[in-house]
Amino acid sequence: MLWILTWVDLGRGIWEWYNGTAVLYVDLVTPLIVGVTMAIAAFFIYYDRLKGVRTSGLLTIYWILFLLTWALVFRTKVEQIQNGGLTTGEVMRIVTFFISYACVIAHFLMSFFVDLPPAYEPQKLNTSPQESASFISHMFFEWFSKMIMLGYKNPLVDNDLWDLIPDDKSGRISRRFNKTWSAEKAKYKNENEEVDDDTARFENTDVDVLIEQPGRKKGKPSLFKAMVRVFGPYYFLGSLLKVVSDLLTFVSPQLLSALILFTSNNAPVWQGYMLAVLLFVTAILQSIVLQQYFHVCFTVGMRMRSAVVGAVYRKAMVLSNSARKESTVGEVVNLMSVDAQRFMDLMTYLNTVWSGPFQIILAMYFLWQYLGAAVLAGLGVMLLLIPINALIARKTHQLQVRQMKLKDERIKLMNEILNGIKVLKMYAWEMSFKDKVKAIRDKELDVLRTAAYLNAVGSFTWVSAPFLVSLTTFAVYVLSDSSHILTAQKAFVSLSLFNILRFPLVMLPAVIAAIVQASVSMTRLSKFLAGDELDPDAVDHSPTAHGEVVEVDNATFTWGKKDEPILKNINLSVPSGSLVAVVGQVGTGKSSLISALLGDMDKVEGYVSVKGSIAYVAQQAWIQNLTVQDNILFGKPFDPCLYHQTVDACELKEDFDMLPAGDQTEIGERTRLLVTHGVSFLPQVDRIVVLVGGRVSEIGHYDELLEKNGAFAEFLRNYANHEDSESTDEEDVPPSSPPPIFEEELEPDVDADETASSDFKRQRTRTSSSDHCKSGKLRRRKTDRDIDIKAQQKKKDDKLITTETAETGNIKLSVALSYMRSVGYLICSTIALAYCLQNAAQVGSSIWLSQWSTDPLNPDGTQNGTATRLGVYGALGMTQALMVLGSSFSMSYGSVVASTLLHSKMLVRIFRAPMSFFDTTPLGRIVNRFSKDIYLIDEVIPRCFTGLLMTGFQCLSTFVVIVYSTPIFAVVVVPLLILYYFVQRFYIRTSRQLKRLESISRSPIYSHFSETIAGVSTIRAYGLQKSFMKQNEIKLDTNQMAYYPNIVSNRWLALRLELVGNLIVLFAAIFAVVEKGKINDGIVGLSISYSLQITMMLNWLVRQASELETNIVAVERVEEYSSVVQEAELVIDGSRPPSHWPAEGSIKFEDYSTRYREGLDLVVKNITIHINGGEKVGIVGRTGAGKSSMTLALFRIIESASGRISIDGLPISNMGLQDLRSKLSIIPQDPVLFSGSLRMNLDPFEEYRDSELWDALEHSHLKDYVTSLSEKLEHEVTEGGENLSVGQRQLVCLARALLRKSKILVLDEATAAVDLETDDLIQATIREQFSDCTTFTIAHRLNTIMDSTRVLVLDAGKVAEFDTPDNLLQAKGIFFSMAKDAGLA
Repeated sequence: MLWILTWVDLGRGIWEWYNGTAVLYVDLVTPLIVGVTMAIAAFFIYYDRLKGVRTSGLLTIYWILFLLTWALVFRTKVEQIQNGGLTTGEVMRIVTFFISYACVIAHFLMSFFVDLPPAYEPQKLNTSPQESASFISHMFFEWFSKMIMLGYKNPLVDNDLWDLIPDDKSGRISRRFNKTWSAEKAKYKNENEEVDDDTARFENTDVDVLIEQPGRKKGKPSLFKAMVRVFGPYYFLGSLLKVVSDLLTFVSPQLLSALILFTSNNAPVWQGYMLAVLLFVTAILQSIVLQQYFHVCFTVGMRMRSAVVGAVYRKAMVLSNSARKESTVGEVVNLMSVDAQRFMDLMTYLNTVWSGPFQIILAMYFLWQYLGAAVLAGLGVMLLLIPINALIARKTHQLQVRQMKLKDERIKLMNEILNGIKVLKMYAWEMSFKDKVKAIRDKELDVLRTAAYLNAVGSFTWVSAPFLVSLTTFAVYVLSDSSHILTAQKAFVSLSLFNILRFPLVMLPAVIAAIVQASVSMTRLSKFLAGDELDPDAVDHSPTAHGEVVEVDNATFTWGKKDEPILKNINLSVPSGSLVAVVGQVGTGKSSLISALLGDMDKVEGYVSVKGSIAYVAQQAWIQNLTVQDNILFGKPFDPCLYHQTVDACELKEDFDMLPAGDQTEIGERTRLLVTHGVSFLPQVDRIVVLVGGRVSEIGHYDELLEKNGAFAEFLRNYANHEDSESTDEEDVPPSSPPPIFEEELEPDVDADETASSDFKRQRTRTSSSDHCKSGKLRRRKTDRDIDIKAQQKKKDDKLITTETAETGNIKLSVALSYMRSVGYLICSTIALAYCLQNAAQVGSSIWLSQWSTDPLNPDGTQNGTATRLGVYGALGMTQALMVLGSSFSMSYGSVVASTLLHSKMLVRIFRAPMSFFDTTPLGRIVNRFSKDIYLIDEVIPRCFTGLLMTGFQCLSTFVVIVYSTPIFAVVVVPLLILYYFVQRFYIRTSRQLKRLESISRSPIYSHFSETIAGVSTIRAYGLQKSFMKQNEIKLDTNQMAYYPNIVSNRWLALRLELVGNLIVLFAAIFAVVEKGKINDGIVGLSISYSLQITMMLNWLVRQASELETNIVAVERVEEYSSVVQEAELVIDGSRPPSHWPAEGSIKFEDYSTRYREGLDLVVKNITIHINGGEKVGIVGRTGAGKSSMTLALFRIIESASGRISIDGLPISNMGLQDLRSKLSIIPQDPVLFSGSLRMNLDPFEEYRDSELWDALEHSHLKDYVTSLSEKLEHEVTEGGENLSVGQRQLVCLARALLRKSKILVLDEATAAVDLETDDLIQATIREQFSDCTTFTIAHRLNTIMDSTRVLVLDAGKVAEFDTPDNLLQAKGIFFSMAKDAGLA
């Protein structure tokens, strides 16, 4: 239609020209140009529909421009009609124009809507409205209003969140980044790698693993370059928007100048109104462009975080052992949380690096127009401030490096503590380790305090810099020449420009500091991502590989390229279908051989091939926080027949029957340890591999090796007598991994005569309780105690691990008051008073400047009292700066005090929490409190409080100044504030809940990562890297689904608040026009210059209020863990046992019952027994009988429900836990060691002399080993004790018990998880050194308790039998049947 009308106009013009009628060239050219543009528009409409584009930004802008430009033509046509005397041609052109203009308006209105989706496009559930929003809806973020309304009506929940658009999904982002980073790494030569001829790719994992190519550059790959290539193009779009926004910023001061001139001359009124409208339109355009810019920046930041988390996760899957030693779990978690967050924060204002100087140059240019060369004085002040900011930035960099190291150290220690919390409680070591955490935290707070004071100095420069620039410039201007008069136009236009200067002057040093922080994070991340990777070609998995199923030819392996080889010149060939046993003494490399075959070790030389798929059971079993069935399936599709066959083969059915939901029961973070130190099955295997000193000593069949009378024969002579029989007494549920191809050892449950049978039958493997996991990772094992707990939950809940829920509704005032109370009410009052005085001084200086600009002139064109005016103006400005300095220092001091108190309180409460809390709370959730939430309290919340106070007082002072200048403005203040209130209330409800949902969905990312790290060898063995990476992407996308709406809600709010602010500018300008002649130009300049600031201030006020309200959730979360239920007191004054207690070690249970926590059934029921001092008592019973519960009750890990326990006549319930537990000793099944010195692991309280430590080491058979170490007792134990063998770790636990010299010793299956040699050493030491002690032994093998004084048989929590072993065998009861099954009766 439009196209036809334009050609009608053109045809009419040509016809008139052809017939000699006078025709203006514009009437010929305009239709031609419009016709061509309409044809182009029609082409784009057709093209967009063809491509499925449902809305076009280009066409929307086209119709808007048409609408605006033709508005002027519309006015001209109306005037023509009013003037009359129109020719026929003119009438026709007017008619066609009105029809065309109506069509343009229709097209503009239609641009608010989008086309229907293409019929071929599949419909998706929970799709984001962003994908179907119109261009205008995108510009105003109107598509998000649906969620704002939803969140206002009801608290948002997970199901309310929309799916991410494809470009924001972590899978797509990670693949792009990984491809770019791999290409970047390929350019450089890794200093630690040897040159190879190929670039190998780990095809199974979707992870590029690079082996060196000849001709690579020397140096390090640049992570920065990789990020620029991936995220640069989209970020460049934001930079273009920033240019437009900056240019629009300088339009307002020019319009202000024109408006001030308008009030002082006789210009027509319509010009004033036009200037007011132009001010409003300019502000609206700037708001739209600026918010789109911020949206791009935040989106890039979010995508960058996805890339970082994905890259770290992928790298952790292929990291070599040497590289793994350089990064603890805590450090890597910080890479994913804190460092990734720093990249996100930097993206928002990174453009200030060039935008700041650009704004400064433009501001100086316009200032030169008004103040001339005096501007150079202000420029000089800015240049002088640069070294100060540089010094602050450099110092901040140093502090940032120190703070991150301390944070890593603290989180690492917390990881270890939480993993070993049960053992710590039994040892009564909680307070010692609390003090260790506190010592690190104190150092961290010292750094934080210094950084806070630096920030206070930065705040001082923030306020004083623009003022010093304006003061210096005004002073030089008025004092350099008496004819230089500071008029209202010069003063307030200059002030507006100085206010524009404030942002770059403030942000440049802040951005520099952020860049410094990000550079630290970039360095840390680059080091991790560029770390050595496992060689995917170390093991040849190709079906065509030569040799047998497992073939090792002259291979040497090491755990690190710089370490000594562990396995040397290994030659091994395993035929298909054979069963091979690997045996050897402690430290000979049995487990290392399995790791080498899996590709987990560095191959120095030789050849290794493994054909076919691998089933792997690690020495320390790994179980995910999933259902039992999911753990068994481990990513495979569910085949009912195969699944039930597997369950039957593993004899798990009875155990499933005990669980509240059978195999659908969710398992917590505790895992199980497979016990593997039997030798009775060795005659049935096809081949035995004997390792001695890291080398293959012998290979052959059982009989062949015995005939050789070599190392294997000696091994059997020493230890075979220990394995005559095995107990059927088992603890807990079996491991969920499938049967292994490679196993270090097996332990069958067969009779003695059956062990000699040639028909080897795979019997049920047994497991034992454990509460610690390898390497201190965020994993814990599932004990029979957990079985007991969960068995009681059958009627309540199938989940052991509680779900982290989001609070709903307003943040409680008590939370804010709690933080203020931590800061100190006096300090809070001081801060508020200082800000009040600072803004009073600011308002006073502005009013003073207004009066100065209207001082009368002398006949010679000069002014009187210039020096006085200048002096008072300077004094008021310095008062502002000093008040800000005082308030900033006060806030810095108070925030550190608050951080200290909140962390300390939570730390103490967590350490004193009962074990039931740790059983039901994922460790990742607790670590998140100590990492991200403490980070928010340390750094973010103080900044939010400062920003809120500052902007709040500034907004108040702005309204005061405008009402003072134009009292009529008070009429619109109330409606505007009401509108403002409703907009921000709509926003805050939604934003607050989105923040909570984001916080909750963040923890599973870190928990899943920690879980993956703990089982990375198993994951790689089964080839499930892709599956786990996909799970990581899903969890990350779930978190981003809450984070992305949060950043969009900020833009939604900012745009609407700026609309309110722009209305204030409009009304202030209109009222200035209305009051023309009644107010002077100085008042006009004062009013409008302040109103121009209100837009940003209102935006920042709500942003700071919302950010504070959403981030103060961290205080809420920390307070939650600062109020967890506590154990009994450590020490009870007036009820402390004698120092020599217990002297005898007699124990009496009197009608004792207990449960794991309130609401659960009893697990120990009405037990009454008396144990004399020095007795050796063995405890046996079926799974869930209450064996572990008895020992837990003795240590008061669980408390009495009725009855009591007395030791040497003293009820243990009357004394403090420290007094009780410190007098008991336990040797746990799973040895728990902590990173630190060997001395610290033996004596954390430093209670013993060196001679006592060496004596304990000698009796625990560790003296020779420790003596051989260069550092002796100061030898550094790595995280989880990984630099010691499992046997050595258990001997360290034995040394702890020897040091304590308690009269009561508990052996919690202490030898179930160790090799035979270590078992022999421990048993011998116990018999010798604890001969006069009362000993409780939870039996794993019945033969270990057959020499006990008495045996306690438990059944369903009750005493079934309690007598000497001989009497129990004669009674032919439960114990007899167990002994018979074990071949002992």
